Amino acid sequence: MSAYSPSGKEQTVAEILRKEMSALGYNVKRDEVGNIIGEIGEGSLAILLCGHMDTVPGYIPVRMADGRLYGRGAVDAKGPLAALVLAAAQAAKEASGMKITVAAVVEEERKSKGIKHLIAQNLKVDYAIFGEPSGVENITIGYKGSLHLKFTLKTGTGHSAAPWLYDNAAEKAYELWLEIKRNHSKFVRPESQYNSVTLCLTRLSSGSRGASIVPSKCQMQVDMRIPPGLASTQLLEETEKVLACFKTANPKVDISFLVEDSNEPFEVEKHSPLVRAISYSIRKVRNKQPTLLRKTGTGDMNILGHTMRIPVVTYGPGNSHLDHTPKEHIMIKDYLDSIEIYKTALLRLNELHKNN
Repeated sequence: MSAYSPSGKEQTVAEILRKEMSALGYNVKRDEVGNIIGEIGEGSLAILLCGHMDTVPGYIPVRMADGRLYGRGAVDAKGPLAALVLAAAQAAKEASGMKITVAAVVEEERKSKGIKHLIAQNLKVDYAIFGEPSGVENITIGYKGSLHLKFTLKTGTGHSAAPWLYDNAAEKAYELWLEIKRNHSKFVRPESQYNSVTLCLTRLSSGSRGASIVPSKCQMQVDMRIPPGLASTQLLEETEKVLACFKTANPKVDISFLVEDSNEPFEVEKHSPLVRAISYSIRKVRNKQPTLLRKTGTGDMNILGHTMRIPVVTYGPGNSHLDHTPKEHIMIKDYLDSIEIYKTALLRLNELHKNN
């Protein structure tokens, strides 16, 4: 059974999940934005397991070969989501005292519409695990935050045969970009990309096709990644200072900008019961000491962890370097082991809670 589900088109996979989770004993509902929410078990310990149903665009034929399952979403993140669903159902049968909520959310690959709606519903849980490909023997305990900005620059225009007479919106946008980079370099730590502010110019658009005209409008999009210890508001304030100086130096250039999206950095305490429970489980199932990862990307874990101030990790089978690629696949053994690891971690967390 397969269902292609790029962001915004999760309806088919949502219905498959609803039926499968109901058959496993979950109390299942579909919320207003299309998330599938399943609850199983009862008790004083409340745990959220969250994965996303959507994928980036780009269909990949589903097939199995050489112990691998190929298909869009095999790694990011239907494989981890399916493992969460099965593990929670098994754990609920083996132990009491836990109320487990499994949330399959929409539009994680866009602007995290699903998890933001879930949080807004006054969600109350003690711990959360996000199903994303960390690698079956690794636990992601930290992600950087992000700040996505869009700048629009407007200037006068004229014939490109006399460029000295006019400000060029495209050139001015690039000059602004260089000033932002220069200023923000004070937040760079050469020994660690994770602990540094990093910037990427993701889009620069201007000009008229086939015309000898000095560009009079340019749009520029910048992706900033924020390490723990800094907030998006701090980086925004720094950017506004640069922009103010640039406007003073370029009075004929009209400049505006907007914040398209922002997320705060988040890192869980590595000695928390949640990290200890998953570490124990990996050692038991794989007989390996887990590696704790701090990643330079950003995930739904940031949003929930920063908002609710609870221990949150990201864990799941699969190689994250295969995310969004045409060769996306997951190892079947890793997928099966991850089900046992999720289940054992839930049972261990329940024991720690009872003994606390």
